[in-house]
Amino acid sequence: MVRIRGTFGDWPVDLTIELDEGDWARLGANLQVSEAPAVPTPTKPANQDDALWETTKDLLRKAGQISGPELLSQLEALTGSTGAGKRLLVRLRHSSQVKVVSGSDSPLYSWID
Repeated sequence: MVRIRGTFGDWPVDLTIELDEGDWARLGANLQVSEAPAVPTPTKPANQDDALWETTKDLLRKAGQISGPELLSQLEALTGSTGAGKRLLVRLRHSSQVKVVSGSDSPLYSWID
C-alpha cells in the first residue's frame, strides 16, 4: 500500500494505492536501473565531525555559560566557517546537555551536568 498526501494547487490530495505482490513484481520489472560507474565522492576524514562536536561541547562545558554571539565567534575560529559554526550552534540547541535561554540581547548557552 502506498499513501500519497499533499496538495495539487489549492486542492487537497489523499490517495491510497493498494498493490498485491504481482503488481509490485510487474512494477519492479518495468523499472530499469542503469549502473553508472562508481565515482568516488570526496569525504571528510573519518572522525572530523565527531572531533568538532566534542570540542564544541568542551568549549561550552568549560565556559559554563556563554552568549550566542561569543560562542559563534569561537566556533567560527574553530571551524574556519560561519556556516559550520552556525550548524554547531543549532546542534547545541538540540542537545540534552545544553540549556538555551533568551538573554537581554542574545541567547545564553549553558552546560547542564
